Amino acid sequence: MDEQASAAPLRLGAVVLAGGTAVRMDGVDKATLELGGVTLLERALAATTAAVDVVVVGTEVPTSRPVTWTREEPAGGGPAAGLLAGLDRFVRPPELVCALAVDMPKVNAGTVARLTWATEADPTADGAVLLDATGRRQTLAAVYRVESLAAARPGPREDEHGLPVRRLVAGLVLVDVPAVGDEALDIDSWADLRDLGG
Repeated sequence: MDEQASAAPLRLGAVVLAGGTAVRMDGVDKATLELGGVTLLERALAATTAAVDVVVVGTEVPTSRPVTWTREEPAGGGPAAGLLAGLDRFVRPPELVCALAVDMPKVNAGTVARLTWATEADPTADGAVLLDATGRRQTLAAVYRVESLAAARPGPREDEHGLPVRRLVAGLVLVDVPAVGDEALDIDSWADLRDLGG
């Protein structure tokens, strides 16, 4: 039997980034916005159901499943700082981590499964990232090898503040996973929410 095929699946964790400022939406907490009667945070938690542990970076609210809450220090450091802060909160660090922005409500469990499979299928890859219809990588709808993110982490902790995610992962070998339908759409404005049926 092929050794890769017989290997146990890698342990998957998830970091849901829910602490953005939503400037174009009057500073609303995007995690609490509803689409089809379900909050964006609950949609993200449903998408990451395969994760053994989930860390949510943002303001604490009631959730349907147990999660660990954290914030980047200082707050407002941006998604890369939030992702790295989330990695630090796993009690037992996973081998893989799904990074998911809370404002991507069309990402689902199938999306995460495809990203996870693409990462596990290529041992030379540092992760897999969702590719939108324009060919743009959605670095906050991705599965990364935790050791690869740790190696890419900047030295002094203060260098994480304001660091773009694209720069954090720029040196990683990532597999592109084309989005299906509207998986890659995000909500940056009230018009986006209306267009998605919210």
